[in-house]
Amino acid sequence: MRSRLRLGDLFGLGLRGLAARPARALLTAIGIAIGIAAIVSVIGISASGRADLIATLDRLGTNLLRVTPGGGVLGTGSEVPEEARVMAERIGPVQSATQTTQVEASVRRNDLIGELETGGIAVLAARPDLLDELGGGVRTGRFLDNATSRVPAVVLGSVSARRLGITDLDPRPRVFLDGTWFTVIGILDPLELHPDIERSALIGYPVADVLFATTESPSTLYVRASPDFLNDVAEVIPATVNPQSPDAVDVTRPSDALQARRAADEALTNLLIGLGAVALLVAGVAIANIMVMSVLERRTEIGVRRALGATRRHIRVQFLFESVLLSGIGGVAGTLLGAAITVAYAANRDLTLAVPPQGVAFSIGAALVVGALAGLYPAWRAARIPPAEAVRK
Repeated sequence: MRSRLRLGDLFGLGLRGLAARPARALLTAIGIAIGIAAIVSVIGISASGRADLIATLDRLGTNLLRVTPGGGVLGTGSEVPEEARVMAERIGPVQSATQTTQVEASVRRNDLIGELETGGIAVLAARPDLLDELGGGVRTGRFLDNATSRVPAVVLGSVSARRLGITDLDPRPRVFLDGTWFTVIGILDPLELHPDIERSALIGYPVADVLFATTESPSTLYVRASPDFLNDVAEVIPATVNPQSPDAVDVTRPSDALQARRAADEALTNLLIGLGAVALLVAGVAIANIMVMSVLERRTEIGVRRALGATRRHIRVQFLFESVLLSGIGGVAGTLLGAAITVAYAANRDLTLAVPPQGVAFSIGAALVVGALAGLYPAWRAARIPPAEAVRK
């Protein structure tokens, strides 16, 4: 009668073969799990970072241009004319424009702190529409409006509030700006694309003019244009806002910084995935080693099974299945570990959680393929052992 090896029997044989050497099997499975966990966590963290970047760009938009004074052809300082914002708004595809202006003043927590101890916080005059144009939000309090722009009121960026030790508005805090006490009326949410705003104290143009003789010549002009014509707007803005010295105007797109960072992150992600693949390769060598040792140690078992009717194909399938089963256990454990690492990292960094199903499937598939390849030679070697030689003492 022809010998048959059912799937249930094969599964039982595989489990008994691994259970006979638990310590060795456990260490090998851990090696597989580490490699898979590295790949899954790197893919998951990268996908989470990419999802968070897309969400940030969707919220803030990629159609914002930042116009600042440049050095000019002679490398000397320059200013953007006061009418620059109005001129920029006349460009057809431009949807809106706003600005800030550097104020010659320092901000301190109180009047007992030295004038030079500014904590790196700049004072900027800002228009009431600034926050809407930048797509930002107020963490607590409110932003400047037409009324508060005329009185000593200040809104702090997220970083400047932290440096000044101000976390809330109860009781109403005040800061000292070159001889005048300003009441803090708001603290901004972080603005990832605008670190200069995060590190600033914002006051209205009217009060900046009265107290510090600040002009309306913009230090930074923010222009939001139609995405389809963004490059065209960027080309004509310098000559539009400063016809006499267009070369003295720099135009940048804040979102480019995020995209450049994403490119660097992707390069690092590829490196880490490569390291995970190396870990998988090492684990595959370990699987091959344990299976070869298993063949040498189980020669008698192989001989008895052959004598009882098991074919060479049955022996090959048995040892190949043990190898795949070992890698599968490590792959599932590594996938769960990698997913847990991704969840913890995303929660800690407040990122949008994203674990691509195709990445998980690829990782488990990679583990199974590594196990199958690692088990080919041991399975072939086990099947080649003659029954009489296998049972000989």
